[in-house]
Amino acid sequence: MAKEDAEKKPEEGKMEKEETAEEVKSKNEETNKEAKEETKVMKTIEPGKAPMPIGEAEEKRELLHWKPKTQLGRDVFEGKIKSIDDVLKSGKRILEPEIVDMLVPVLKSDLILIGGRAGKGGGTQRIPVKITAAMHRSGRRFTMNAFMAVGDENGLVGLSKASAVESRDAIEKAIRKAKMGIMRIKRGCGSWECGCSGEHSIPYKTEGKSGSVRVVLMPAPKGLGLVANDELKKMLRLAGIKDVWVKAYGNTSMRMNLIKAAFDALKNLYAYER
Repeated sequence: MAKEDAEKKPEEGKMEKEETAEEVKSKNEETNKEAKEETKVMKTIEPGKAPMPIGEAEEKRELLHWKPKTQLGRDVFEGKIKSIDDVLKSGKRILEPEIVDMLVPVLKSDLILIGGRAGKGGGTQRIPVKITAAMHRSGRRFTMNAFMAVGDENGLVGLSKASAVESRDAIEKAIRKAKMGIMRIKRGCGSWECGCSGEHSIPYKTEGKSGSVRVVLMPAPKGLGLVANDELKKMLRLAGIKDVWVKAYGNTSMRMNLIKAAFDALKNLYAYER
């Protein structure tokens, strides 16, 4: 009897171990599925690649726990204001990015590459963030600077720069600031070659300036595309412009001034209404 009990005990122990291993596997699979469905965590920044956006579930959760601090925020939260155009026409300053998140849920963002470092074969390699250093008694302290553009690809666009110790914090801060500075741009078809009366380009020639850079935007016919460099195309696409001629003068290698000058040109489309 003792031998039979001794033989049964190791078999029972094996069964218990097998069951626990299966349970652990099933629990791990469930947690992985839940994590993928609930949130999409931002990936690490690689040269030439923008971070992945935060998941929709996480954004909705943040809006549910949002406590407005301004009268405009309270009106939007209570449903008294239902359109971003009403906010922009009123001339009230947007001091909370959640206002834009609630009124424009389809807003997209893109990281403009303003950083640079020495490449392997010479020249400069573009990186997502600009790194600056300040000398202190304790040594060098590095600061990350991010430049973000936001828009719904249908006439709304915002632009902002922010800095922080960590690159992810700088990107998030820049997105929040860009949302608070969002504006509606004029679109149309001002090209004599097209005349389709659509909204694929701009209505007339406009000009903007930032630093030593001067940018001229001109209407283009449908199908031409964006005649600009890659970083400027990001902002124009988010603004909903599909066809445009771009001329730039000055130190255009300073990408931040180049994008700011183009943004200023889009603002100046309202010059005739002032």
